[in-house]
Amino acid sequence: MAIDVKKHKKKVVDQKPSINLVPFIDILFTIMIFLVVTSNFSATDVQTDDSSTANDASGKPNVTDISGDQEYYIVPVANLQKVTVNGIDKSNLISGSAIGVQARVMDEGQIIIKPGEIIITTPAGVSPDKAVQRPNV
Repeated sequence: MAIDVKKHKKKVVDQKPSINLVPFIDILFTIMIFLVVTSNFSATDVQTDDSSTANDASGKPNVTDISGDQEYYIVPVANLQKVTVNGIDKSNLISGSAIGVQARVMDEGQIIIKPGEIIITTPAGVSPDKAVQRPNV
């Protein structure tokens, strides 16, 4: 019995490679199920101030008890060039387009954020020198 090499070679050349996609799909679904089971889709409850309205465009950050107990908070503003506290220019305290604002000023004072500028009005008893400081960025 002789082996027909030409017939076998033609059979091998004519065969198209077949890719079995079933194991690939199984692995893909296993990874997808793992990611869905281990992911956390719960939203965080953020308490908003009832006094804030849709027309309030001051840009004042909402500092709550979840923010921490820091004395000063960094307020970054793109291309920050000018900071005014009670009409006094404090632009020399800008560092890296950000300024450190005292927590009491953020809670009780008024902060108006404009492009490249922050205007701060402090509450009674807070001096402009204590209201802002240079952040360590």
